[in-house]
This record gives sequence, structure tokens and C-alpha cells, in this order.
Amino acid sequence: MKVFSNPEVLWREEDESKAEAYAGLSKGDDVTNVGTSVLFADGIMLSLNVLGTEIWKRCDGRSVDDMITDLTNQFDVEPAVLLTDVMEFLTELEKKGFVRYDNS
Repeated sequence: MKVFSNPEVLWREEDESKAEAYAGLSKGDDVTNVGTSVLFADGIMLSLNVLGTEIWKRCDGRSVDDMITDLTNQFDVEPAVLLTDVMEFLTELEKKGFVRYDNS
């Protein structure tokens, strides 16, 4: 199953917040609440943390399995935990119309 972002969603990465989040990660800080990007469509705005931003960047036709492989290499997290987080996040994005799946 491939995941695609909705091209009508406006997206902006926040460089200063991203730098803050990655600096915190390198020190082992909890950066869950640091917004590193913003998505906006149809009057809905979402602030994404560093993991959400990295998932969003991979909604370019990659499979969920490919996303998990990439993200496991980038973040120190168990693949099973990451899979749960990714699927919950993608489900939320799909409900809002921000992503779609393609089974081809």
C-alpha cells in the first residue's frame, strides 16, 4: 500500500523549530511537543512534531514498510512501536483528507 499526500494541502517546515527539535533529540530530550512543520487545508491546521514531519515527507508514494525502514534508521525506536505510531498518524491524516492510499 502506497501513501500519497494531498497536493492541495499547504505545508511549511519551521527551520528554527526543526533545529531545536534535532538538538534536543541529540541530547536525549523529549521533543514530542516541538512543532517542526504546519499542514493546512480546508480550514484545518495541524502542527507536526519532528516524527510527524518526517512521516509527512515520506507520503510521496512510498509504502508504509519503506517509511518504517527509513524512520527506524533515523530514530532510535523499535520498529513495532514506530509502525503503531505511523499507522495512527496516517489514519488521522486520511480522515482529514490530507493523505490517500493506493493499493497498486
